[in-house]
Formats: sequence, C-alpha cells, structure tokens
Amino acid sequence: MSSVPKWREVQRSNFTSLCSLLDFLNLEKSLFVQCKHFPLNLPYRLATKMHKGTLSDPILRQFVPLKEEQATEEGYLSDPVGDKTFRHCPRLLHKYQGRALLLTTSSCAMHCRYCFRQHFPYAKAKAWEEEIAYLQKETSIKEVILSGGDPLSLSDANLQHLLTQLALVPHLSLLRIHTRFPIGIPERITKDLLKLLKETRLQVIFVIHINHPHELDNDIFDALKSVQKEGIPTLCQSVLLKGVNDCDKILTALCWQLVTNGIIPYYLHQLDQVKGASHFHVDIDHGRQLIAKMRKQLPGYAMPQFVQEIPGSAHKTPL
Repeated sequence: MSSVPKWREVQRSNFTSLCSLLDFLNLEKSLFVQCKHFPLNLPYRLATKMHKGTLSDPILRQFVPLKEEQATEEGYLSDPVGDKTFRHCPRLLHKYQGRALLLTTSSCAMHCRYCFRQHFPYAKAKAWEEEIAYLQKETSIKEVILSGGDPLSLSDANLQHLLTQLALVPHLSLLRIHTRFPIGIPERITKDLLKLLKETRLQVIFVIHINHPHELDNDIFDALKSVQKEGIPTLCQSVLLKGVNDCDKILTALCWQLVTNGIIPYYLHQLDQVKGASHFHVDIDHGRQLIAKMRKQLPGYAMPQFVQEIPGSAHKTPL
C-alpha cells in the first residue's frame, strides 16, 4: 500500500512540460515561451477547465507562459514589493506592525505567471530556530502569516512541527494561511490537515487566491466547507489582471460565487509590477471604475477592498 498521500499523487499529474500541455490544448508552440527561472507548473484539474485552441481563456492566461513575458517594461522589477528590504531572517519578513510572514517553502501547487516572488532568492530548507527566536523577541507581533511558495506544499509532519513551535510563542494569537492549493488540488484538504489546524491553540484564518469564476467547482467548495466547519474563517484575495478579470461582470460573478459558499472577498490587488508581467497591467482608474460598478450590484460584505502594495508603506494602500 502506497505511503504517498493521495494529494501528492494528484500533484504528480501536474503539467510541467509546455509541449505536452500545448498538445493537450491544441495550441501552436510558437506563441509561447519556455521560462527556465519560473517553469510551467499547472494542475491537471485546471488544464481541463481551459477552452482548447484559444489564447483568450482566462485560466490559460494566468498559468501558461506567453511570449509577452519577454517584454521589458520600465518599472517592472524582480522584487516589486521590496521583500528583501524587510527580510529580518532567512525565512521571515516583517513589513507591518503586529504581523510577520514566514516564507515556508519555495514550492507551489501551480505557477501563476504574475507571481511577485517568481525571482525571489528563497533560503534553503532548515530548522526554524532563527525565525522563532525573532518572533519570541518581537512581542508586538500577534499574527503570523504562512506564505511562500505555498505553505500547503509542506508535508503534514513538517507543517505540524512548525505549528507546534509557533503555538509556543505566548503573544501569538492568529495564524493566517495563504494558499492556492485547494483551487488546483482540493485533495490537499485532508482529515489529517484539518486535525492539525483544529488542534493548534492559534485562531486560524484561511486565505485562498482566486481570480476568475471558471477556476471554481463543487469539489473545491466542498474542500473549503470542511475548513469552515472547523471554525476557520475563509477569505479570498484576487489580482486584477488584463485579459482575465478586468470586467465588472466577471468580478461580480466571482464575488457572488464566493459569498454564497461562505467565503468572504478580501482584497482585489492592483498588479505588483514584477518583471515579465507587464502584459497583465490594468490602469488604476479602470480598476476604480470596476469597483464602482460592483458596488451597485453587490452587498457590502461581498465587496473586496481594491488595494496596492507600496514598498515602505505601513499597510496595503486602498485605491
């Protein structure tokens, strides 16, 4: 009997060969580019949701490297949000008062082409002594955010080890988990994972990342409802992306799907200007117009905040 968890087996079916994916989608290879520093990584579930034979599919545009990534644009940087400036330990960022972020891993369930950490120099895996010591010393920190990469890329054993250490920091009360995993591999939400989250003394906040309604299905909602049943608030953040969701009807439909499944829209992010992602840019004024139209169609609790991360600011900047 295999000792490999089912979700790991599912992950092994990810498309990592561009040629194989383009054959699957009936697309011409000359329209795409091989990207060595940030190669294709796409769950099979998401690939099956793409319309074949077209470049306009909103899921394809998020995950498959188009030739536009080779464009150089002034102001698009390898570290667009200044992560390196706030790196107080090899795997800890402390930008904002009251909270710190742990870079748990460089691994993800999928590679989003607009990822602002696609060029980030991740530290090699090691014990967490330095980061835990920093958290013990900084008593103003009440919340730890697990990010990466994707923290659910960690095995349950490694995740449990980290949660145990965090729970021993007396002034910590909140644990936020940022993940994209359930969108491509909902099998990751296992009974064992839920048990880990339930048993920690920290209040867990679950933040998923979804940009378009086509990413969603009932398996995903069922997985997320199992998280919610453990008393874990579940939020969603999105990124405003040209050719993907720069339309009030799409964003409104997404928000309705989320709230009718108990998921609160949290942030709509203005694109972080990472090198290779300029083709996703949407003007801020257009974003504001979209928000104004959405307000006419949605209840207040279903409205995400339209924000931008400005390096050095004390908080996300509302737009």
